Amino acid sequence: MNHEKLFRSTGSYIAGTGLIESVNVAVALEKPLLIKGEPGTGKTVLAQAVAEALGMDLIVWNIKSTTRAQDGLYSYDTVKRLYDSQFGEAGVSDISRYIRLGKLGEAFSHENQVVLLIDEIDKADLEFPNDLLWELDRMEFYIPETGVTVRAKQRPVVIITSNAEKELPDAFLRRCIFHYIDFPDRELLEKIVRTHFPEVEDKLLGAAVSAFEEIRSIRNLRKKPGTSELLDWVNALQLGGISGEVLEKELPFPGVLLKKDEDLDALKKHRFL
Repeated sequence: MNHEKLFRSTGSYIAGTGLIESVNVAVALEKPLLIKGEPGTGKTVLAQAVAEALGMDLIVWNIKSTTRAQDGLYSYDTVKRLYDSQFGEAGVSDISRYIRLGKLGEAFSHENQVVLLIDEIDKADLEFPNDLLWELDRMEFYIPETGVTVRAKQRPVVIITSNAEKELPDAFLRRCIFHYIDFPDRELLEKIVRTHFPEVEDKLLGAAVSAFEEIRSIRNLRKKPGTSELLDWVNALQLGGISGEVLEKELPFPGVLLKKDEDLDALKKHRFL
């Protein structure tokens, strides 16, 4: 592998050995890296950390239920062209003026190699991943309106995240390097918190992580808190002047961790019992 392009944990992102290896293999093989894991395990932030570690720009394509593969390639603004023609604007015959590249097109056209994050691909319809196969394989696409083929000047590092809401097609999976991010264990959780809050008191950190793990162990939570909620909570505890001793007896600011009425009720019952 090119040691100049090796991913490692950064000052703001702590990655396990398996994840580091998966990122570096994907970069070396020039294949998309598909990341799965429950919400709050740092899937989206990973792309930012990879870009930082490799010294590359980051381009983010956020996927929604209405997103089409075409949206990532380019759009042709026919309405603006028609409007301009009605008002006698110069250059209406130049269709390229009305072509706007999507996020994939931006990544292909960038002078330098970039990291492209395709975030939450499973939100789109079932055909969306298959519709991207050609572009991700060939790193090019054709614009029939202008007769131009857009080819990647530098093959981007492609990171794709999924919350496993839908099964992805086998043909798509075969083209990816896959990694599942397990939820951090206690030791890693403490390292993550320390990375963001190096001055946090040991007793407060230990009590906060213990309470956090206790909450995650409650059965039938609709939305378990993730690492981002833990970080927000520790920050709130510090700002509120809450000590580790207090945290061992009560649970301040539960709304920072839990975002559903049913989950807050479940916490109350759990603590009461």
